[in-house]
Amino acid sequence: MPEEAAGTAPLNLTAEFPPVPAEDWEAAIRADLAGADYDKRLLWRTDEGITVRPYYRQGDATPLSLDPSQIKSWEVAQDAVLPLDAVRADWFHESGATSVQELGWALAWGVDELAARTPAELTFVYAVGSNYFFEIAKLRAARALWNQAAAAFPMHAKLRLHAVTALSNKSTYDPHTNLLRATTEALSAAIGGADAITIHPARFSDHLARSIHRILKEEAHIDGVADPAAGSYYIEALSNQLAQASWKVFQAIEAGGGYREALASGAIAGALATQRQSRKKAVASRRRTLVGVNNYPDLNETALDQEPVPAPEAGPLPALRLAEDFEQIRLRTERANRPTVLLLKRGDLKMRMARANFSANFFGCGGFTIRESEDLEPAALIVLCSSDAEYLAFARDICPRAQAPVIVAGNPKDQMEALQQAGVAGFVHVLSNAVDTLREWQTRLGMED
Repeated sequence: MPEEAAGTAPLNLTAEFPPVPAEDWEAAIRADLAGADYDKRLLWRTDEGITVRPYYRQGDATPLSLDPSQIKSWEVAQDAVLPLDAVRADWFHESGATSVQELGWALAWGVDELAARTPAELTFVYAVGSNYFFEIAKLRAARALWNQAAAAFPMHAKLRLHAVTALSNKSTYDPHTNLLRATTEALSAAIGGADAITIHPARFSDHLARSIHRILKEEAHIDGVADPAAGSYYIEALSNQLAQASWKVFQAIEAGGGYREALASGAIAGALATQRQSRKKAVASRRRTLVGVNNYPDLNETALDQEPVPAPEAGPLPALRLAEDFEQIRLRTERANRPTVLLLKRGDLKMRMARANFSANFFGCGGFTIRESEDLEPAALIVLCSSDAEYLAFARDICPRAQAPVIVAGNPKDQMEALQQAGVAGFVHVLSNAVDTLREWQTRLGMED
């Protein structure tokens, strides 16, 4: 249609959508928060010591000095034999390290190798977990860090990044979720600039592992751009933050005599032990969710006769399996023929449904058979699901008639003593350590270890 007939002016997006100052964004956010704490609601403080903000702008991102010619499409390395002299950063990951620790320690290891010999190429093996954007940023930071460190040596050894999907976050239960995790991990590795990718099957077939490569290459065309994350304000900022924090770790290792000295002295092992405990506590308290393990379990799934998920490889370091405690709990329950937990509902509709759903999730993660009812029925354990205001009368009615221990779903602090006097044997709530609580009730119900 001719312009005269259209009768419209050319579209000018710059005029239609003028830049919005950061102050205006902040004012809009605080208005929406309606007085709620900005930091608590919108800032995420990670294990790496990095604070992630709710949005990023151009001024927040300083692009890393990455040579696009160094980044190419990854090769499928399902059956790869890793070089004996490879820097095994994946061992740190599979032993519980943060991304900053992985990068800093791996860089120190690599520098030790350069000081001892002059390789033309050095392979760094990184495990990629399910923290999607962090894993992309980690690999990009690894390349920039190596460029900076290796430049101090007469011969600039080429970096080869070999990414493997992690096993520390995989579970014997809900193997389909393992497949989803491995897919996002492989995508992170490809976008992050890996030269080679190995996808570890974790209770899914080798064929499916190879198919992930094909889908990412031939259907998603992830290999069509040298550095697809470049220009993302969030990923650029995150890559820089990881690189800067990791460089400090590297400098501390170098000041202490280098990587081998840090390993021999136990400094790395000690830092990993602290981090492993932190990660296990986060899973046990369900602050970190493992779908199908400590949240959203398949209530009908059993795994007593199934092959366990492959063990992570961590070399001389203790390997971490985040799902292990919950797997042991569920298998113990299965060996006891999955006793029934009765969710007894009464009173306020909203509260009884919310607390029944919470309890089904909580005890379902322990492998128990879950049944809901509004009438007292035979069960190994009874959970009262109601509102705080109604619990005392509820307990006084049920406890004298129940043939099984009775507990309360919730944390009614003002009534706990009275509820215990009425016969309540315990409480489950969002602050409960699920691993400790489930093990306690397994023991109290007479389950063998």
